[in-house]
Amino acid sequence: MTEAVVIGTDANGLVAAHLLARAGHQVTVLQEHASRERTSGWVPSALARELALDVAVEWPDPWLRAPYDGGVLELWREMAKSVESVRRLSARDADAWPRFCERMAALAQLLERIYLEPPPSLVDLRFALRVRRLGRQAMEDLMRLLPMPAAELLDDWFESDVLKGALGAFAVRHLHQGPRSAGTAFRLLHYHVGSPLGVFRSPMSNLASLLRSGATVREGKLTRITVRDGAVTGVVLDGGEEVRAALVLSAADPRRTLDELVEPGVIDPDLARALRHVRSRGVAAKVLLTLEREPQWKTLTLAPSPDYVERAYDDIKYGRISAQPWLDVVANGASAEVHFQYAPHRLATDASIAERATKLLAPHLPTVKQSRVVAPPAGWPDGQPHQAELALDQALWMRPLPELAGYRTPIRGLWLCGQAMHPAVAGVAGYNCAREIGRA
Repeated sequence: MTEAVVIGTDANGLVAAHLLARAGHQVTVLQEHASRERTSGWVPSALARELALDVAVEWPDPWLRAPYDGGVLELWREMAKSVESVRRLSARDADAWPRFCERMAALAQLLERIYLEPPPSLVDLRFALRVRRLGRQAMEDLMRLLPMPAAELLDDWFESDVLKGALGAFAVRHLHQGPRSAGTAFRLLHYHVGSPLGVFRSPMSNLASLLRSGATVREGKLTRITVRDGAVTGVVLDGGEEVRAALVLSAADPRRTLDELVEPGVIDPDLARALRHVRSRGVAAKVLLTLEREPQWKTLTLAPSPDYVERAYDDIKYGRISAQPWLDVVANGASAEVHFQYAPHRLATDASIAERATKLLAPHLPTVKQSRVVAPPAGWPDGQPHQAELALDQALWMRPLPELAGYRTPIRGLWLCGQAMHPAVAGVAGYNCAREIGRA
């Protein structure tokens, strides 16, 4: 029986820990930071089956509400209701919406299969065959979409700024880019993976909380991953206690794992330098609102046009909080959580953020009794929930670097399973990593 240590109690760390335990390893899970109760992201049915979990996955319905002069655009899980809502803006867009959703769904199904495996390489014939099986139209769609700006993709299909603005905002969520940046169409497709037809919002689930209830977790600050003769030997906690293990999986970000926790000189200097250049810039703030009464809706997105979102992005390029940010609100009773984008990580708790959000939302909300900005979780490097930004050049076989894309590190027995790893879906990186260890 091999002793294993898993660093981190997010969905990735806990999924990996449970799979290792099922494979006969003696697993210790280390928690350095408090974990969120709810998990954002698609939960594959294969993962739930393998862990025998009854996971509750939820999307708000409508999943998107975008106000405009004279009405509100509502996109629902039911296609006919979405088409009816879009038709109030544009008959042409209403006709195009089902076809757009079907074409995106075909590509999302390919990514769904790719996401449940280690990232493919450029010379992987299986990947080429899968793309070919999509058919000519879908192959052309994929090759064209991947490097495309989200705004240009949406311009190809739609004429309504309201529809394009809301979808373009979702494409750049937590990304240091605007909708006119290359590769952002890929992000819109990424958020469609595992979702119902026509839904481009990540669901929320109880995956991590279910797994946490069945895991043995130790709390403590990690100070060192110990290595001897090129192989991992365990970890050291802040009190000096050493937990010995021949297998260590880290759901922490790769830079901290390899550049900070591993003793200097063990990692090749070129790899250490490359890790320091992995982009992990936080671009969003979170505002919690207490309302006078419960609103009559669950979601609200303020992103009136692609140009509006692009101008919001312009501010953060120069280190400023967006004067006119795009906002996404999710209400829960008389409370609401606001995603405020863009704000540099160093300013993500600035008091002016709550003031700006409240002012912009005032025409659409019940009276706000209280507002406060919440700091990003401690486990998000520089405020980035994906640990490494999910841009096209840091995705698939390049995530977060080509040298690390298969979850292995140069140190024998040390593996990476956090959000910075392919496919940047909570729980799935841990699932893939544990399965790779089983094959090793």
